Amino acid sequence: MTLEEVIAGVGAGERRAIGRAISMVERLGPEGRELAATLHPRTGRAWRVGVTGAPGVGKSTLISALIRHLRAAGRRVAVVSVDPTSPFTRGAVLGDRIRLTDHFLDPGVFIRSMASRGHLGGLAEATADAVLVLDAAGFDVVLVETVGSGQNEVEVQTLTETVVLALMPGSGDGVQAIKAGLMEIPDVIGVTKADRPGADLLVSELANALSLVPGGPWEPPIVRVRALEDGGVVELWDEVQRHRAFLESDGRLETRRRAGLARQIRALAADRLGRRVEAAADPAFLDGLIDEILDRRIDPSGAVDRVLDRAGLS
Repeated sequence: MTLEEVIAGVGAGERRAIGRAISMVERLGPEGRELAATLHPRTGRAWRVGVTGAPGVGKSTLISALIRHLRAAGRRVAVVSVDPTSPFTRGAVLGDRIRLTDHFLDPGVFIRSMASRGHLGGLAEATADAVLVLDAAGFDVVLVETVGSGQNEVEVQTLTETVVLALMPGSGDGVQAIKAGLMEIPDVIGVTKADRPGADLLVSELANALSLVPGGPWEPPIVRVRALEDGGVVELWDEVQRHRAFLESDGRLETRRRAGLARQIRALAADRLGRRVEAAADPAFLDGLIDEILDRRIDPSGAVDRVLDRAGLS
């Protein structure tokens, strides 16, 4: 398919064209950038929801239940699942293609797993462009799933209007989220597997933690969810919709989007510079620098200067 055919196909909502477009932006080349620039004016219609939480908390099951609910309401849904990339092998386990198989044959659902490519926040430049493609393709809702519940996952805010933090009773993740300061991140909190022992204690701990966060006009609701039985899923989505209505009043949505774009621009600029540094610091060049450091001919800071100079960033 030519670039023009891909652009036309994305606008028509053709699955093959959408998949090809995401593959193009994943390559991070000039063709992908041209595609994203062309599609950008057609975006802004989808409601983008981030779903984040630790591995095993049940995010994929929750997303599957949300898809069922949204499809029953006639909404077209896209999912971008960001899987962490190994810092050693650069590989990623794209497991959501397995866990969300119930929806693969639904023409109103599009699911794509992507590797984080080692980006610190788990969201690579390609992920931002993939969300852009899905928005331009006319999906009503784009769900962005990220793994983890540490400080780095705050970056999901840059791509979405509503962030859902999933926590599970008995795992200790609730306490870790409180310690990490994540109570300032979510717009909605979903307590998954809420029929398990410890759910009441977790809800109580979260409520106490939220009371310590500096107050604002929006207080994140806590929703108990049993996604396997679709329990609490309607209530969770109702809270997402309530948050949307909140943002769409008094100009709050533009303020949020502007803040997210400011963070996104800085993060993506740093990501792009990082790729230039990695390309410049090839193994042979690094080995030479390390030899010079070990021989005490230069210090590590001087080696960094040499890398930056080679990357054209000095």
